[in-house]
Amino acid sequence: MQFLKQTKSRTPESVELAFTLAGVGNRTVALVVDYLLWMLVLIISLVIFAFLYNSLSGVPGAKNWLIALQILLAFAIYVGYFVFFETLWRGQTPGKRYAKIRVIREDGRNAGLTQAIVRSLLRVIDELFFIGLLLILFTKQEKRLGDWVAGTLVIQEGQVVSPKAIDIQPEAQAVATQLLATGKMGSLTPDDFASIRRYLQRYPFLSPDAKYTVNKTLDRQIREITHLESTEFRMDNHLFIQAVYLVCLEQFRK
Repeated sequence: MQFLKQTKSRTPESVELAFTLAGVGNRTVALVVDYLLWMLVLIISLVIFAFLYNSLSGVPGAKNWLIALQILLAFAIYVGYFVFFETLWRGQTPGKRYAKIRVIREDGRNAGLTQAIVRSLLRVIDELFFIGLLLILFTKQEKRLGDWVAGTLVIQEGQVVSPKAIDIQPEAQAVATQLLATGKMGSLTPDDFASIRRYLQRYPFLSPDAKYTVNKTLDRQIREITHLESTEFRMDNHLFIQAVYLVCLEQFRK
């Protein structure tokens, strides 16, 4: 019996990725952790404002200003907490990281600032009369209102299901980590990912001459797109392409 649903995302370039949805249980755990941290920040702010109330008690009108400022700050903390972390940690908050889930766009790409703001602003409506919970329970893609409007999904961390297995050399993972650290891989698109993936799927069936030609061409094209110098990451072309493929998986998964 399958308790966790899966969904498929297809990019405009027809790259199909399958994800395991987070499920209401994981999302609840994440939300509890996040709300505990949010309450801790709120309590700290209340202590600070209590000190300010006491210090400015003799200043005319100070109390009203402090009350207004406190309300605005509480709202900013409530909204800003989720926006800050989901943008900084590519779709994760401390709670989501603990529950090993994350927010992504419907096309499999990383959720950005716009998606984080929309989801956070609509969180109030989602929590009113448990609207968000009902939508998660009774919709196929387990989306709350914020997800529908923002065009996002909440998935389990690392649960990308590849439709076809691709042989990857063990050394490629270390190279992929180094490539990600350069900060130059963000210019790769789903179309580039599709080309690299098709190449790796067909690689075992190519003739030696075809492998050499395609390796060299694809290596050069990737370097032009990412602005990597020809002297950077000099290695076997096929190993380099495998590493770039892993980078693409990481970027479109998170």
